[in-house]
Amino acid sequence: MQINAQNWLQLATKVFHFRRDQLSSKEIEALQKEIRGLRSEIKEKADASTLKLSVGRLEDCLQKSGGTFYPKSGMAEWVEFLLVAAILFIGIRTFFVQPFKIPTNSMWPSYYGMTAEVFTSEEEEPNLLAKTIRLAAHGAKRYSIDAPVSGELRLPFILSGNSMQLVKVPVAMKRWLVFPASGKEYTFYVGEEAVTIKVPADFRIEKALSEMWFGEGKSLQENLISKMASRDYTEGYLTLPYKEGKRSVPAVFVSTGKFFEKGDRLLSFDILTGDQLFVDRMSYHFSKPKVGQGFVFRTRNIKGIERPGKYTDKFYIKRLVGVPGDVLEIKTPVLFRNGSAIEGSAAFDYNAQREGLYRGYQNKEKLSAGKTFTVPEDSFFAMGDNSLDSQDSRYWGTVPENDVIGRPLFIYYPFTKRWGPSL
Repeated sequence: MQINAQNWLQLATKVFHFRRDQLSSKEIEALQKEIRGLRSEIKEKADASTLKLSVGRLEDCLQKSGGTFYPKSGMAEWVEFLLVAAILFIGIRTFFVQPFKIPTNSMWPSYYGMTAEVFTSEEEEPNLLAKTIRLAAHGAKRYSIDAPVSGELRLPFILSGNSMQLVKVPVAMKRWLVFPASGKEYTFYVGEEAVTIKVPADFRIEKALSEMWFGEGKSLQENLISKMASRDYTEGYLTLPYKEGKRSVPAVFVSTGKFFEKGDRLLSFDILTGDQLFVDRMSYHFSKPKVGQGFVFRTRNIKGIERPGKYTDKFYIKRLVGVPGDVLEIKTPVLFRNGSAIEGSAAFDYNAQREGLYRGYQNKEKLSAGKTFTVPEDSFFAMGDNSLDSQDSRYWGTVPENDVIGRPLFIYYPFTKRWGPSL
């Protein structure tokens, strides 16, 4: 009871000092009287029953003069709790550990970005219970389209030099039905009827489409080369939205040779969320990053990533392959550092041997065939483990040392075999 009485005394003293300019002389006199009485009894180590009576009188007094200090409403206590929790979260996130979600597959298969699981028939699609479990365990979200009419599937492409790009437009989406997010919309045609699908901006849909309609192996474009060669397409225009307004662009509408009846499942897949990591923001304040480590950095000062009209201050994750003074060269599938096959990470060895899902390092841009690159001062050279499909320092240059954030510690979600300490 002594400790409880002391807590009440501290609260009453706090109310007196903070609210005495707002209280009437009568309220001040009553509060001081109860404070003096309880302080005296605590000092004299009065018995529990005496202290209980004094605390009761003090509580009655505080009910009248405590203001926002006492009694506190449930809402006030929740607001205070949430504010303290937010301050702690921001402090931990800023100085110690930061959660980070991998959006793309540039570091695959060490880390997964968003991937698709395709269902080629309605029988393969998970039922409601399985969908709920998959959502909780893997962040799986279903995307499906049925044919609106009967007819042949046609895909619109924009030709650019020797490449053909599936037509897409940027759109606004919602994450968790509330938070704004960037997306992109694709349009297909069944007969003359258009159907659309919206997916997250960082998701690469082409692999899912190719697997759905043509099976695994080749890319969507490779599956349609024969159609292009035999001119099995029509030319036309698409009206697309741009920042400056809508405009028509030339496109080719390629026949796929795939026919659907009205109501047939045209497309069905789940997008599985990318790996979510805890990033150590503390270690690099005391030691420099080491070759072979995965590392997270900001892109705000990387000139090669700048795009007119686009905000480029983002967080990227790659693997550190070169520090100042290192000379790098790729002799596919091996990455060389200072004349020897690079060491420092299991991913280097897996790529060099093309082991499992690792496909080896590829010559591109600053590390094209026969070319070497020397890492300048105060900079790092970053590459993705998925060298075939990674925009990295080969394209946009080195990472300034001051923009390095930290290293990945632990994959905490989704709950897959990759869950656990990071590579």
